[in-house]
Amino acid sequence: MPKLKTNSAAKKRFTFTGTGKIKRKHAFKRHILTKKDTKQKRNLTYSGLVSAADESKIKMLFR
Repeated sequence: MPKLKTNSAAKKRFTFTGTGKIKRKHAFKRHILTKKDTKQKRNLTYSGLVSAADESKIKMLFR
């Protein structure tokens, strides 16, 4: 059976932590930032974790 390729979009968007969780960036930080509160923009800077419900779908893209 041939090797399976990693999904290129997933490779660019997600990284794995040492414990196996999946890190992601927050949305809504690209443009139209003038109307957003400073606190909201600051909190969007930090990375988040993928929810447990979506983890298996994303791991499938890295198979």
